[in-house]
Amino acid sequence: MKRLEYKQLGEYLYHEQLENGLDVYILPKDGFHKTFATFTTKYGSVDDTFVPLGKDEPIKVPDGIAHFLEHKMFEDEDGDVFHTFGEQGASSNAFTSFTRTAYLFSSTTQVEKNVKTLLDFVQKPYFTDETVEKEKGIIAQEITMYDDNPDWRAYFGTIENLFEKHPVKIDIAGTIPSITEITKEDLYTCYETFYHPSNMLLFIVGPVDPEVMMTLVRENQAAKTFPAPEDIVRHVAPETTPVHVATRTISMPVQTPKCFVGYKEKEPTRQGTDLLRHELAVKVVLDLMFSPSSKAYESLYEAGDIDDSFSFDYTAEWGFGFSIIGGDSNNPDRLAERITETIEAHQKDGLCKEEADRAIKKKIGAFLRSLNSPDFIANEFTRYQFNGMNLFDVVPTLETLTLDDLQTVLTAHFTADYQTICIVRDEGK
Repeated sequence: MKRLEYKQLGEYLYHEQLENGLDVYILPKDGFHKTFATFTTKYGSVDDTFVPLGKDEPIKVPDGIAHFLEHKMFEDEDGDVFHTFGEQGASSNAFTSFTRTAYLFSSTTQVEKNVKTLLDFVQKPYFTDETVEKEKGIIAQEITMYDDNPDWRAYFGTIENLFEKHPVKIDIAGTIPSITEITKEDLYTCYETFYHPSNMLLFIVGPVDPEVMMTLVRENQAAKTFPAPEDIVRHVAPETTPVHVATRTISMPVQTPKCFVGYKEKEPTRQGTDLLRHELAVKVVLDLMFSPSSKAYESLYEAGDIDDSFSFDYTAEWGFGFSIIGGDSNNPDRLAERITETIEAHQKDGLCKEEADRAIKKKIGAFLRSLNSPDFIANEFTRYQFNGMNLFDVVPTLETLTLDDLQTVLTAHFTADYQTICIVRDEGK
Protein backbone atom coordinates (compact mmCIF):
# COMPACT_ATOMS: atom_id res chain seq x y z
CA MET A 1 0.00 0.00 0.00
CA LYS A 2 1.39 3.38 -1.05
CA ARG A 3 1.09 6.46 1.14
CA LEU A 4 0.78 9.66 -0.89
CA GLU A 5 1.32 12.97 0.88
CA TYR A 6 -0.14 16.32 -0.23
CA LYS A 7 1.59 18.76 2.08
CA GLN A 8 -0.14 21.88 0.80
CA LEU A 9 -3.54 20.41 1.68
CA GLY A 10 -2.41 18.45 4.72
CA GLU A 11 -3.83 15.22 3.25
CA TYR A 12 -2.52 11.65 3.21
CA LEU A 13 -3.97 9.31 0.58
CA TYR A 14 -3.43 5.55 0.61
CA HIS A 15 -3.53 3.54 -2.63
CA GLU A 16 -3.18 -0.06 -3.65
CA GLN A 17 -3.97 -1.89 -6.86
CA LEU A 18 -5.10 -5.40 -5.94
CA GLU A 19 -4.17 -8.54 -7.87
CA ASN A 20 -7.53 -8.53 -9.66
CA GLY A 21 -6.85 -4.99 -10.92
CA LEU A 22 -9.14 -3.08 -8.54
CA ASP A 23 -7.78 0.33 -7.55
CA VAL A 24 -8.46 1.10 -3.89
CA TYR A 25 -7.99 4.58 -2.44
CA ILE A 26 -8.45 5.47 1.23
CA LEU A 27 -8.41 9.03 2.58
CA PRO A 28 -8.45 9.06 6.39
CA LYS A 29 -10.15 12.15 7.88
CA ASP A 30 -9.91 12.07 11.67
CA GLY A 31 -12.10 15.13 12.13
CA PHE A 32 -15.05 13.61 10.25
CA HIS A 33 -17.92 11.71 11.87
CA LYS A 34 -19.24 10.17 8.66
CA THR A 35 -17.55 7.71 6.32
CA PHE A 36 -18.40 7.89 2.64
CA ALA A 37 -17.53 5.15 0.14
CA THR A 38 -18.03 4.86 -3.60
CA PHE A 39 -17.55 1.77 -5.76
CA THR A 40 -17.44 3.00 -9.35
CA THR A 41 -17.10 1.45 -12.78
CA LYS A 42 -15.81 3.36 -15.77
CA TYR A 43 -19.01 2.71 -17.68
CA GLY A 44 -21.75 5.18 -18.52
CA SER A 45 -24.47 6.05 -20.96
CA VAL A 46 -22.09 6.88 -23.83
CA ASP A 47 -20.68 3.34 -23.85
CA ASP A 48 -23.34 1.99 -26.17
CA THR A 49 -21.04 0.33 -28.71
CA PHE A 50 -18.24 -2.00 -27.63
CA VAL A 51 -16.67 -5.43 -28.11
CA PRO A 52 -18.09 -7.80 -25.46
CA LEU A 53 -15.64 -9.72 -23.30
CA GLY A 54 -14.37 -12.77 -25.18
CA LYS A 55 -15.81 -11.63 -28.53
CA ASP A 56 -14.23 -10.12 -31.65
CA GLU A 57 -16.94 -7.94 -33.13
CA PRO A 58 -18.53 -4.79 -31.65
CA ILE A 59 -22.20 -4.68 -30.69
CA LYS A 60 -24.63 -1.80 -30.18
CA VAL A 61 -26.73 -2.14 -27.01
CA PRO A 62 -30.05 -0.32 -26.33
CA ASP A 63 -29.84 3.28 -25.13
CA GLY A 64 -30.18 3.61 -21.36
CA ILE A 65 -28.80 0.18 -20.52
CA ALA A 66 -26.06 1.44 -18.16
CA HIS A 67 -28.71 3.24 -16.08
CA PHE A 68 -31.01 0.18 -16.28
CA LEU A 69 -28.18 -2.03 -15.02
CA GLU A 70 -27.57 0.33 -12.10
CA HIS A 71 -31.22 -0.07 -11.04
CA LYS A 72 -31.07 -3.86 -11.25
CA MET A 73 -27.88 -4.21 -9.21
CA PHE A 74 -29.72 -3.47 -5.96
CA GLU A 75 -31.81 -6.63 -6.23
CA ASP A 76 -30.65 -10.11 -5.20
CA GLU A 77 -32.22 -13.43 -4.31
CA ASP A 78 -32.91 -12.22 -0.78
CA GLY A 79 -34.59 -8.93 -1.74
CA ASP A 80 -33.46 -5.32 -1.74
CA VAL A 81 -29.92 -4.27 -0.77
CA PHE A 82 -31.23 -0.84 0.29
CA HIS A 83 -32.90 -2.63 3.19
CA THR A 84 -29.63 -4.29 4.20
CA PHE A 85 -27.79 -0.96 4.27
CA GLY A 86 -30.62 0.58 6.29
CA GLU A 87 -30.41 -2.17 8.92
CA GLN A 88 -26.69 -1.46 9.17
CA GLY A 89 -27.23 2.26 9.79
CA ALA A 90 -26.13 3.38 6.33
CA SER A 91 -27.68 5.57 3.68
CA SER A 92 -27.07 4.09 0.21
CA ASN A 93 -27.56 5.28 -3.34
CA ALA A 94 -26.25 5.02 -6.89
CA PHE A 95 -26.06 7.13 -10.03
CA THR A 96 -25.22 6.78 -13.69
CA SER A 97 -23.54 9.58 -15.63
CA PHE A 98 -22.30 9.84 -19.20
CA THR A 99 -19.10 7.96 -18.37
CA ARG A 100 -19.44 6.14 -15.04
CA THR A 101 -21.77 4.27 -12.73
CA ALA A 102 -21.26 4.67 -8.99
CA TYR A 103 -22.63 2.79 -5.99
CA LEU A 104 -22.21 4.46 -2.64
CA PHE A 105 -23.06 4.59 1.02
CA SER A 106 -22.47 6.89 3.99
CA SER A 107 -22.59 5.87 7.63
CA THR A 108 -21.28 6.70 11.08
CA THR A 109 -21.44 3.12 12.40
CA GLN A 110 -20.74 -0.42 11.15
CA VAL A 111 -18.49 0.98 8.44
CA GLU A 112 -16.57 -2.25 7.84
CA LYS A 113 -19.78 -4.26 7.46
CA ASN A 114 -21.14 -1.65 5.03
CA VAL A 115 -17.95 -1.75 2.93
CA LYS A 116 -18.32 -5.52 2.64
CA THR A 117 -21.97 -5.13 1.65
CA LEU A 118 -21.03 -2.55 -0.99
CA LEU A 119 -18.39 -4.80 -2.52
CA ASP A 120 -20.50 -7.94 -2.34
CA PHE A 121 -23.72 -6.70 -3.90
CA VAL A 122 -21.98 -4.91 -6.80
CA GLN A 123 -19.93 -8.04 -7.52
CA LYS A 124 -22.89 -10.42 -7.43
CA PRO A 125 -25.33 -9.64 -10.26
CA TYR A 126 -28.76 -11.25 -10.19
CA PHE A 127 -31.11 -10.74 -13.12
CA THR A 128 -34.21 -12.67 -14.12
CA ASP A 129 -36.55 -12.22 -17.06
CA GLU A 130 -39.38 -11.35 -14.67
CA THR A 131 -37.53 -8.66 -12.71
CA VAL A 132 -36.15 -7.12 -15.91
CA GLU A 133 -39.65 -6.79 -17.35
CA LYS A 134 -40.91 -5.27 -14.10
CA GLU A 135 -38.11 -2.71 -14.09
CA LYS A 136 -39.02 -1.50 -17.57
CA GLY A 137 -42.27 -0.06 -16.24
CA ILE A 138 -40.50 1.68 -13.36
CA ILE A 139 -37.87 3.28 -15.60
CA ALA A 140 -40.50 4.22 -18.19
CA GLN A 141 -42.23 6.26 -15.48
CA GLU A 142 -38.91 7.90 -14.62
CA ILE A 143 -38.31 8.81 -18.28
CA THR A 144 -41.82 10.28 -18.53
CA MET A 145 -41.22 12.31 -15.40
CA TYR A 146 -38.03 13.81 -16.82
CA ASP A 147 -39.71 14.45 -20.18
CA ASP A 148 -42.18 16.63 -18.28
CA ASN A 149 -39.40 18.52 -16.48
CA PRO A 150 -38.64 21.83 -18.31
CA ASP A 151 -35.17 22.18 -16.78
CA TRP A 152 -34.17 18.68 -17.88
CA ARG A 153 -35.63 19.22 -21.35
CA ALA A 154 -33.74 22.50 -21.72
CA TYR A 155 -30.47 20.93 -20.55
CA PHE A 156 -30.66 17.89 -22.82
CA GLY A 157 -32.14 19.99 -25.62
CA THR A 158 -28.94 22.03 -25.53
CA ILE A 159 -26.78 18.91 -25.67
CA GLU A 160 -28.86 17.52 -28.54
CA ASN A 161 -28.21 20.76 -30.41
CA LEU A 162 -24.47 20.51 -29.82
CA PHE A 163 -23.91 16.93 -31.00
CA GLU A 164 -25.00 15.22 -34.18
CA LYS A 165 -23.93 11.61 -33.60
CA HIS A 166 -22.15 11.29 -30.26
CA PRO A 167 -24.24 9.26 -27.73
CA VAL A 168 -23.84 12.01 -25.13
CA LYS A 169 -26.87 13.59 -26.83
CA ILE A 170 -29.06 10.67 -25.72
CA ASP A 171 -30.79 10.89 -22.34
CA ILE A 172 -28.89 8.83 -19.75
CA ALA A 173 -32.05 6.84 -18.98
CA GLY A 174 -32.64 6.14 -22.68
CA THR A 175 -36.09 6.26 -24.25
CA ILE A 176 -39.19 4.18 -23.61
CA PRO A 177 -38.75 2.32 -26.94
CA SER A 178 -35.05 1.65 -26.24
CA ILE A 179 -35.50 0.24 -22.73
CA THR A 180 -38.22 -2.12 -23.92
CA GLU A 181 -35.54 -3.86 -26.01
CA ILE A 182 -33.31 -4.63 -23.00
CA THR A 183 -33.01 -8.30 -22.05
CA LYS A 184 -31.47 -10.18 -19.14
CA GLU A 185 -28.75 -11.36 -21.52
CA ASP A 186 -27.93 -7.76 -22.51
CA LEU A 187 -27.47 -6.85 -18.85
CA TYR A 188 -25.11 -9.75 -18.22
CA THR A 189 -23.10 -8.87 -21.35
CA CYS A 190 -22.63 -5.27 -20.17
CA TYR A 191 -21.92 -6.35 -16.61
CA GLU A 192 -19.29 -8.91 -17.58
CA THR A 193 -17.56 -6.41 -19.89
CA PHE A 194 -17.53 -3.31 -17.69
CA TYR A 195 -17.81 -4.50 -14.09
CA HIS A 196 -14.49 -6.30 -13.92
CA PRO A 197 -12.43 -5.04 -10.93
CA SER A 198 -9.73 -3.78 -13.33
CA ASN A 199 -12.27 -1.26 -14.70
CA MET A 200 -13.40 -0.14 -11.25
CA LEU A 201 -12.30 2.05 -8.36
CA LEU A 202 -13.15 1.90 -4.66
CA PHE A 203 -12.75 5.15 -2.72
CA ILE A 204 -13.28 5.44 1.06
CA VAL A 205 -13.05 8.73 2.96
CA GLY A 206 -13.71 9.27 6.65
CA PRO A 207 -12.42 8.49 10.16
CA VAL A 208 -11.03 5.07 9.18
CA ASP A 209 -7.77 3.22 9.81
CA PRO A 210 -6.26 2.76 6.33
CA GLU A 211 -4.38 -0.43 7.28
CA VAL A 212 -7.46 -2.09 8.75
CA MET A 213 -9.66 -1.00 5.85
CA MET A 214 -7.21 -2.07 3.14
CA THR A 215 -6.82 -5.47 4.80
CA LEU A 216 -10.60 -5.88 4.81
CA VAL A 217 -10.83 -5.06 1.10
CA ARG A 218 -7.89 -7.32 0.20
CA GLU A 219 -9.42 -10.29 2.02
CA ASN A 220 -12.85 -9.64 0.53
CA GLN A 221 -11.49 -9.60 -3.02
CA ALA A 222 -9.11 -12.53 -2.50
CA ALA A 223 -12.08 -14.72 -1.56
CA LYS A 224 -13.69 -14.13 -4.97
CA THR A 225 -12.82 -15.45 -8.42
CA PHE A 226 -12.64 -13.17 -11.46
CA PRO A 227 -11.62 -13.83 -15.06
CA ALA A 228 -8.30 -12.44 -16.24
CA PRO A 229 -8.60 -8.73 -17.06
CA GLU A 230 -8.89 -7.72 -20.71
CA ASP A 231 -8.67 -4.34 -22.39
CA ILE A 232 -12.15 -2.97 -23.09
CA VAL A 233 -12.65 -1.96 -26.72
CA ARG A 234 -15.10 0.95 -26.85
CA HIS A 235 -16.39 2.29 -30.18
CA VAL A 236 -17.29 5.87 -29.28
CA ALA A 237 -15.54 8.40 -31.49
CA PRO A 238 -14.95 12.02 -30.38
CA GLU A 239 -16.99 14.62 -32.24
CA THR A 240 -15.06 17.75 -33.17
CA THR A 241 -17.35 19.27 -35.81
CA PRO A 242 -19.37 22.50 -35.23
CA VAL A 243 -22.74 22.31 -33.52
CA HIS A 244 -25.47 20.17 -35.05
CA VAL A 245 -28.29 22.72 -34.54
CA ALA A 246 -27.65 26.43 -33.95
CA THR A 247 -31.01 27.34 -32.38
CA ARG A 248 -34.00 25.41 -31.13
CA THR A 249 -37.24 26.18 -29.31
CA ILE A 250 -39.01 23.51 -27.27
CA SER A 251 -42.69 24.21 -26.67
CA MET A 252 -44.11 23.01 -23.37
CA PRO A 253 -46.25 24.55 -20.61
CA VAL A 254 -43.92 26.62 -18.40
CA GLN A 255 -44.67 29.57 -16.15
CA THR A 256 -41.35 31.21 -16.99
CA PRO A 257 -39.39 30.51 -20.22
CA LYS A 258 -35.89 29.03 -20.05
CA CYS A 259 -32.84 29.91 -22.11
CA PHE A 260 -29.56 28.02 -22.33
CA VAL A 261 -26.55 28.91 -24.46
CA GLY A 262 -24.14 26.06 -25.08
CA TYR A 263 -20.58 25.87 -26.44
CA LYS A 264 -19.17 22.62 -27.83
CA GLU A 265 -15.58 21.64 -27.04
CA LYS A 266 -13.41 21.59 -30.18
CA GLU A 267 -10.63 19.39 -28.77
CA PRO A 268 -12.37 16.72 -26.68
CA THR A 269 -9.46 14.27 -26.46
CA ARG A 270 -7.51 15.92 -23.65
CA GLN A 271 -6.62 13.78 -20.65
CA GLY A 272 -4.46 14.08 -17.56
CA THR A 273 -2.84 17.38 -16.63
CA ASP A 274 -3.75 18.88 -20.01
CA LEU A 275 -7.46 18.30 -19.36
CA LEU A 276 -7.20 19.48 -15.75
CA ARG A 277 -5.55 22.74 -16.75
CA HIS A 278 -8.01 23.36 -19.60
CA GLU A 279 -11.07 22.53 -17.48
CA LEU A 280 -10.02 24.83 -14.65
CA ALA A 281 -9.23 27.64 -17.09
CA VAL A 282 -12.68 27.41 -18.71
CA LYS A 283 -14.37 27.44 -15.30
CA VAL A 284 -12.39 30.49 -14.17
CA VAL A 285 -13.29 32.33 -17.40
CA LEU A 286 -16.98 31.49 -16.94
CA ASP A 287 -16.78 32.77 -13.38
CA LEU A 288 -15.13 35.97 -14.55
CA MET A 289 -17.87 36.65 -17.07
CA PHE A 290 -21.04 35.42 -15.35
CA SER A 291 -20.62 34.97 -11.58
CA PRO A 292 -22.96 36.99 -9.30
CA SER A 293 -20.08 39.43 -8.71
CA SER A 294 -19.63 40.13 -12.44
CA LYS A 295 -20.88 43.24 -14.23
CA ALA A 296 -22.86 41.14 -16.69
CA TYR A 297 -24.76 39.31 -13.95
CA GLU A 298 -25.60 42.54 -12.17
CA SER A 299 -26.82 44.12 -15.41
CA LEU A 300 -28.89 41.10 -16.43
CA TYR A 301 -30.44 40.80 -12.98
CA GLU A 302 -31.35 44.48 -12.76
CA ALA A 303 -32.94 44.33 -16.24
CA GLY A 304 -35.08 41.37 -15.14
CA ASP A 305 -33.52 39.08 -17.76
CA ILE A 306 -32.36 36.51 -15.16
CA ASP A 307 -33.22 35.39 -11.66
CA ASP A 308 -31.53 33.17 -9.05
CA SER A 309 -31.80 30.15 -11.33
CA PHE A 310 -29.08 31.55 -13.62
CA SER A 311 -26.03 29.28 -13.67
CA PHE A 312 -23.13 28.07 -15.78
CA ASP A 313 -20.90 25.02 -15.91
CA TYR A 314 -18.33 23.19 -18.00
CA THR A 315 -18.39 19.42 -18.51
CA ALA A 316 -15.40 17.58 -19.96
CA GLU A 317 -14.65 13.89 -20.48
CA TRP A 318 -12.65 12.03 -23.11
CA GLY A 319 -14.54 12.37 -26.39
CA PHE A 320 -16.81 15.30 -25.56
CA GLY A 321 -17.05 18.56 -23.66
CA PHE A 322 -19.36 21.55 -23.41
CA SER A 323 -20.23 24.70 -21.51
CA ILE A 324 -23.84 25.59 -20.72
CA ILE A 325 -24.95 29.05 -19.51
CA GLY A 326 -28.47 30.21 -18.67
CA GLY A 327 -31.63 29.73 -16.63
CA ASP A 328 -35.16 31.07 -16.30
CA SER A 329 -35.89 34.31 -18.14
CA ASN A 330 -38.95 36.34 -19.07
CA ASN A 331 -36.90 37.53 -22.06
CA PRO A 332 -35.14 34.37 -23.31
CA ASP A 333 -34.24 35.74 -26.74
CA ARG A 334 -32.71 38.85 -25.21
CA LEU A 335 -30.87 36.76 -22.63
CA ALA A 336 -29.26 34.70 -25.40
CA GLU A 337 -28.16 37.91 -27.11
CA ARG A 338 -26.77 39.36 -23.88
CA ILE A 339 -24.78 36.21 -23.09
CA THR A 340 -23.28 36.25 -26.58
CA GLU A 341 -22.53 39.98 -26.36
CA THR A 342 -20.86 39.56 -22.97
CA ILE A 343 -18.53 36.88 -24.30
CA GLU A 344 -17.72 38.85 -27.46
CA ALA A 345 -16.98 41.97 -25.41
CA HIS A 346 -14.51 40.07 -23.23
CA GLN A 347 -12.88 38.58 -26.31
CA LYS A 348 -12.49 42.02 -27.85
CA ASP A 349 -11.33 43.91 -24.75
CA GLY A 350 -9.34 41.15 -23.10
CA LEU A 351 -9.42 40.01 -19.48
CA CYS A 352 -8.31 42.13 -16.56
CA LYS A 353 -5.37 40.59 -14.66
CA GLU A 354 -6.60 41.87 -11.31
CA GLU A 355 -10.04 40.36 -11.86
CA ALA A 356 -8.50 37.12 -13.13
CA ASP A 357 -6.29 36.78 -10.05
CA ARG A 358 -9.31 37.40 -7.84
CA ALA A 359 -11.37 34.77 -9.70
CA ILE A 360 -8.57 32.20 -9.34
CA LYS A 361 -8.29 32.86 -5.59
CA LYS A 362 -12.06 32.51 -5.33
CA LYS A 363 -11.87 29.12 -7.04
CA ILE A 364 -9.11 27.99 -4.69
CA GLY A 365 -11.15 29.04 -1.67
CA ALA A 366 -14.27 27.25 -2.92
CA PHE A 367 -12.28 24.08 -3.59
CA LEU A 368 -10.69 24.08 -0.14
CA ARG A 369 -14.12 24.45 1.45
CA SER A 370 -15.35 21.52 -0.64
CA LEU A 371 -12.70 19.30 0.94
CA ASN A 372 -14.81 19.41 4.10
CA SER A 373 -17.45 17.36 2.27
CA PRO A 374 -16.76 13.61 2.06
CA ASP A 375 -19.45 13.32 -0.65
CA PHE A 376 -17.66 15.87 -2.84
CA ILE A 377 -14.25 14.29 -2.32
CA ALA A 378 -15.35 10.75 -3.15
CA ASN A 379 -17.39 11.62 -6.24
CA GLU A 380 -14.92 14.09 -7.72
CA PHE A 381 -11.84 12.00 -6.96
CA THR A 382 -13.16 9.10 -9.01
CA ARG A 383 -14.07 11.28 -12.00
CA TYR A 384 -10.62 12.83 -11.95
CA GLN A 385 -8.85 9.45 -11.73
CA PHE A 386 -10.81 8.01 -14.63
CA ASN A 387 -9.56 10.93 -16.75
CA GLY A 388 -5.93 10.60 -15.69
CA MET A 389 -6.16 13.57 -13.33
CA ASN A 390 -5.69 13.96 -9.57
CA LEU A 391 -8.18 15.85 -7.41
CA PHE A 392 -5.38 17.04 -5.15
CA ASP A 393 -3.62 18.74 -8.07
CA VAL A 394 -6.45 21.27 -8.42
CA VAL A 395 -4.99 23.93 -6.14
CA PRO A 396 -1.41 23.87 -7.51
CA THR A 397 -2.80 23.89 -11.06
CA LEU A 398 -5.03 26.89 -10.32
CA GLU A 399 -2.05 28.69 -8.79
CA THR A 400 -0.09 28.34 -12.03
CA LEU A 401 -2.83 29.55 -14.39
CA THR A 402 -1.78 32.71 -16.20
CA LEU A 403 -3.73 35.49 -17.89
CA ASP A 404 -2.54 34.08 -21.23
CA ASP A 405 -4.03 30.69 -20.35
CA LEU A 406 -7.39 32.28 -19.63
CA GLN A 407 -7.25 34.48 -22.71
CA THR A 408 -6.47 31.47 -24.91
CA VAL A 409 -9.46 29.55 -23.56
CA LEU A 410 -11.74 32.59 -23.95
CA THR A 411 -10.79 32.92 -27.60
CA ALA A 412 -10.74 29.23 -28.53
CA HIS A 413 -13.67 27.73 -26.63
CA PHE A 414 -16.38 30.36 -27.10
CA THR A 415 -16.80 30.64 -30.88
CA ALA A 416 -19.89 31.26 -33.01
CA ASP A 417 -19.91 28.03 -35.03
CA TYR A 418 -19.61 25.98 -31.84
CA GLN A 419 -22.44 27.85 -30.10
CA THR A 420 -26.07 26.78 -29.77
CA ILE A 421 -29.17 28.31 -28.18
CA CYS A 422 -32.01 26.28 -26.68
CA ILE A 423 -35.19 27.98 -25.43
CA VAL A 424 -38.13 26.38 -23.64
CA ARG A 425 -41.37 28.32 -23.60
CA ASP A 426 -45.12 27.93 -23.87
CA GLU A 427 -45.75 28.79 -27.50
CA GLY A 428 -49.49 28.85 -26.80
CA LYS A 429 -49.20 31.93 -24.58
